[in-house]
Amino acid sequence: MRVVQAYRFALDPTPRQVAVLASHCGAVRVAFNWGLAQVKANLAQREAERSYGIPEDQLTPALSWSMYGLRKRWNQVKDEVAPWWAGNSKEAYACGLARLTDALSNWRDSKSGKRKGPKVGFPRFKTKRRAARSVRFTTGTIRLDGHSHVVLPVLGRIKTHEPVTELARLLTDGGARIASATVRWQEGRWHVSFTVHTERAVATPARPDAVLGVDLGIKTLAVFSDGRPPVPNPRHLNNAMRKLRRLSRAVSRKRGPDRRTRQQPSQRWQRANAARNRAEYRVAALRRDGIHQLTTSLARTYGTIVVEDLNVAGMIRNRRLARALSDAGFGEIRRQLTYKTGWNGGRLLVASRWFPSSKTCSSCQAVKTKLPLRVRTYVCDGCGLSMDRDENAAPNLAALVERTVAGSGPETRNGRGADHKTPPGGAGGHETSTPHRTPTARIRRGPSPTPGESLKILETQ
Repeated sequence: MRVVQAYRFALDPTPRQVAVLASHCGAVRVAFNWGLAQVKANLAQREAERSYGIPEDQLTPALSWSMYGLRKRWNQVKDEVAPWWAGNSKEAYACGLARLTDALSNWRDSKSGKRKGPKVGFPRFKTKRRAARSVRFTTGTIRLDGHSHVVLPVLGRIKTHEPVTELARLLTDGGARIASATVRWQEGRWHVSFTVHTERAVATPARPDAVLGVDLGIKTLAVFSDGRPPVPNPRHLNNAMRKLRRLSRAVSRKRGPDRRTRQQPSQRWQRANAARNRAEYRVAALRRDGIHQLTTSLARTYGTIVVEDLNVAGMIRNRRLARALSDAGFGEIRRQLTYKTGWNGGRLLVASRWFPSSKTCSSCQAVKTKLPLRVRTYVCDGCGLSMDRDENAAPNLAALVERTVAGSGPETRNGRGADHKTPPGGAGGHETSTPHRTPTARIRRGPSPTPGESLKILETQ
């Protein structure tokens, strides 16, 4: 199975190499800002000519937004714009122009409706302080040297903090090929990520016929449908808040940078800020490591995994839950399960966002009309079942797969497999609800979805 996989290593560059890395990242920013200035000037000139009544066919020719056009124009003026350009790899300038091309394409597609999701704004100039420092290499000398060194264009041989033997073995055997390398300043140090085209052996999960429903939550990170012990929420950020508050107070008491007066930070401020950053980086590393262990274990064990299509972006708008939701990492769990199930021969199925997994009784399939989030125990009015709401939701996800995939109905009715209504009885059971004063007080919002309409299969390559 041919896949695209990334390998990331922490670098240990010398002071001279750090300066060269910073110069390359600055070159990316300069090329991006130059191209954006050219595009905005061309758009403004054409708009001004339209306001003068000049016909469209007589306007200033539109500037090409393609990578080829911008790079050709850059090569014509680079001696004037950046006389120092020869000190960096040509890939740095190509990287900045490529990012500008992608940003302009995203804005144009979003404006025309071709790109779905939130609206994408017009690109803005990158500043030296706020722009992410990274550069991507696609050509030139990109290879591994020994057990703990990498070689990059112009930068030369750079030592790594960890061995690169695993990737070196794949390259030596001929089963992998490096397509690109991206160097980025992240979490207080320089990292290099290799995009590798490699062959992975076709794997089979330990239990290929097993179906596992996974219900994610804040109180308990993951609850499973097969009786597997739930995974408690480690709350890494919450546990580190006391230390982070103390470190933040220490930073605020030092003389920090001031952009208005051009005041430079003191050495004490820099040391205090570095200590605070290390504490934040540790929280992120612990969260990432825990999620990787969880998703790898599930993908290697179960043939079918079912999760919910959670509206994480909407959930974090709740200011009372935003920090806890962000600390749990629901989106990262689903992202990792997406590709890890494909690598291990399984599949990931995503239940519709409107499927009432928590409101449905896992015993008799009765559906409650309402179940507020503050109610943590599910009590069925039909059969009397009483259990934790998360432990009740996980079996419903697994049962949904059994009724849909093993049944005769179609898996999806439309491309997304989503039904924007969640009427009572959506899981196929009978309805239990509180009595109403008048029959007209109850409004049906739409037809009940079939089990197949509440599920979609996430295709993986």
